[in-house]
Amino acid sequence: MKNIKNLLTEDWLAVAIGTIFIIIASVGVLTGLYDFSALKFSTWTIWEPSTAKTVPLGQQLCSAAFWTKFAVTIISLGTLFSIGVKLMGESLKKYIPAFVALFVVALIVRLISAEFTLNRYLEWAFWALIVGLLISNTVGVPQWLKPAIRTEFYIKVGLVIMGFSVLFSNIAKFGLYGLGIAWIVTPIVIIFMWWFGTKVLKIDNKPMVITMAAATSVCGTSAAIATGSASRCKKDDLALCISISIIFTVLMMVFEPLIIKAVGMNPMMGGALIGGTVDSTGAVVVAGTVLGPEGQTTAVLVKSIQNILIGFIAFFVALFFATKVDKGEGPSVGASEIWKRFPKFIIGFFVASLVASFVMQPLFGSAQVDAINKVLDQYKNWAFVLAFTSIGLDTNFRSIARQMQGGKVLWLYIVGQLFNIALTFFAVWLLLSGVIFPVPQLTF
Repeated sequence: MKNIKNLLTEDWLAVAIGTIFIIIASVGVLTGLYDFSALKFSTWTIWEPSTAKTVPLGQQLCSAAFWTKFAVTIISLGTLFSIGVKLMGESLKKYIPAFVALFVVALIVRLISAEFTLNRYLEWAFWALIVGLLISNTVGVPQWLKPAIRTEFYIKVGLVIMGFSVLFSNIAKFGLYGLGIAWIVTPIVIIFMWWFGTKVLKIDNKPMVITMAAATSVCGTSAAIATGSASRCKKDDLALCISISIIFTVLMMVFEPLIIKAVGMNPMMGGALIGGTVDSTGAVVVAGTVLGPEGQTTAVLVKSIQNILIGFIAFFVALFFATKVDKGEGPSVGASEIWKRFPKFIIGFFVASLVASFVMQPLFGSAQVDAINKVLDQYKNWAFVLAFTSIGLDTNFRSIARQMQGGKVLWLYIVGQLFNIALTFFAVWLLLSGVIFPVPQLTF
């Protein structure tokens, strides 16, 4: 029973759900027995410009194919996510109506983002964030909707699905570059923030310092929770670290890709910079989307490689606090801590890539794999739009501002993040500019 319970975690369930989507899409394409395509709005406008290839909105809404795909999409997503929630031991009575409402909001987001003029300025990912933020910071999020706000769950499923489209040759080509960017920079940033927080700012709350350092240098909330647990960070201090990380993550995922495009940085370097500096995995996907397929893939590869460090960092933090900081008063430390903290959904991402690259492509050919990915791409996008809408709905600026209360920990984050950006940019330039090392040639 204990082993079964260990598998019913959000990470493993995300791997299972992502795998089911991949299997259903693959069987549908390879056999031709059914069409598993998800709903997607074609570009539309009321005043149709002569240069635009648009489909009138009314024509789309009156199409039988539209409502068929609508039913397939909401039933597929709703059923699999509901099963996941149930297996995690939570109430379906609360989740199902909340999910339907969240899906309707996501549907509105996709509708808005497909409008010809609006689509020219912002991707659907940003519209999801904007709509969620507007609701959260004006009328507020009703209590009954909150069971469906599961940002990490949706992101993890989307990333497992995305793994099928990331050829392993790209991972192999980019692996050493990603390690150089993520695994060298991250420990340096943590050590710098520990020194700056304890020696320069003289913050006595050492668990908060190390938790903030991990959130800044690795992946925001997930790293904060893992490191906070390892260092025995108090709940209120952990909430403060997460709040600061969230508000700056929102700002960075909006403005960093815009700055990257404005200065003319190429998509690979820009994606690597985003992957190494934007805190949350979900936010990395949002920001990387703006730079196109190359930027998004590079950003996700760097962040995925960086995420692998979560378990190791939690282990060494627990060891450091147990032997140096708390001197015997900390939690017991064992090698199993690495596996316990390891983000399991990353396994799903890499296995999906391996299967697509070394099983499906040799057996069925690139054309069939591309057709499968065309179907999966929309389910990945739906998982992400649910996640990005959830980020907006879960971000209340007034609440975060109250939690911040100014102070040293805010300066710790700002200085640490600036150092992180500068060091990551140097690593990205060193490895990917082509001046010293050859630039990896990725396939899309």
